Amino acid sequence: MQQTFTLRKFTPDDLQSVMQINRVCLPENYTDFFFVDLHQRFPETFIVAENEGKIIGYIMCRIEVGLSNYGFGGLIRKGHIVSIAVMPKERRKGVAQALIKRALEGMEYYKAKQGFLEVRVTNEAAISLYKRLGFEVTRTISGYYSDGEDAYVMTKKLT
Repeated sequence: MQQTFTLRKFTPDDLQSVMQINRVCLPENYTDFFFVDLHQRFPETFIVAENEGKIIGYIMCRIEVGLSNYGFGGLIRKGHIVSIAVMPKERRKGVAQALIKRALEGMEYYKAKQGFLEVRVTNEAAISLYKRLGFEVTRTISGYYSDGEDAYVMTKKLT
């Protein structure tokens, strides 16, 4: 399948498009400050997908310091996929996979040792994609989402 989209780093001019995708695709919405703050702090992991000049998806991440999700001791740098969304009519074309791969490269740029994300336990399509990309379920958080649904924490070791 021919890839019809391109990836690039988010710029402040993309804010309204990204916020619109977030509103259309996800029940969890963020303030404009939240998006801009993540971009300013971690620009290498805030990526947009574009098709014919229109933004069709995004991923934004932050780098955190915490205990490994794999239980080896001490504090490590971890890349946290905070939000990823692709417009419904652009799904199943490799956009999310490409966004995640690029974001993981960005996490490695920031010297993160692992990447992780939360996903609804009922989101089978996303869970399947994350597993194909090497993520594994490392724990479950009860009532994580505002509607009370549980989340899996999925983690991937980075090189």
